Amino acid sequence: MITRTRIKFCGFTREDDIREAVSLGADAVGMVFYSKSRRAVGIEQGQALRALVPAFMNVVALFVNADPDHVNEVIETVAPDILQFHGTESPQECERYGKRYIKAFRVGGPGMETRAEVLEECRRYASADAWLFDSYTPGFGGSGEGFDLSLLGGVINAPDARPLVLAGGLNADNVVGHIRRVRPFAVDVSSGIEEAPGVKSVEKMAAFVAAVRGADDQASS
Repeated sequence: MITRTRIKFCGFTREDDIREAVSLGADAVGMVFYSKSRRAVGIEQGQALRALVPAFMNVVALFVNADPDHVNEVIETVAPDILQFHGTESPQECERYGKRYIKAFRVGGPGMETRAEVLEECRRYASADAWLFDSYTPGFGGSGEGFDLSLLGGVINAPDARPLVLAGGLNADNVVGHIRRVRPFAVDVSSGIEEAPGVKSVEKMAAFVAAVRGADDQASS
């Protein structure tokens, strides 16, 4: 039984925002190494942000159908703890780096329009450390849009499911209801804690953490 919902804040571009995330007790921070994203960071920027993250807090590097050389460069220079693949990468492509990885799925998109289809696609990535569920949009995440949570019914009840990470349109106002319904291992938020793409709001981050902790307290009482 999940007694504490883990929190991942994603899409960091500024050092002060990383410092605030650390002070608020986030479990993981994500950086986007995808040039088409409005939250994209380069190698040097990633290194500077990574240097601010203390022990016992994970750094996640997000990729979308990236060239292997680019992924390896990020691994060697930024030293992320976990890789997150948000594109159409095959299980073999995710596994090739010998690193822990999260596979993201865009629920409601082609081939993921029913509970059975979602579970079937997820099961291809049995080696993943977690399955992350986001909304289907052309921009590969960070849209602030949600999806039909009922499509996760097969995954939630599957005995072989990997830890479930819920994303897609989360914010301090709706995350409690989503946690009650899905009981995820972790929640992942980007646009819901921002003033603008890549610019985090201290107030929104704090409100999100408080909401998640409140949901956990209610579940354990």
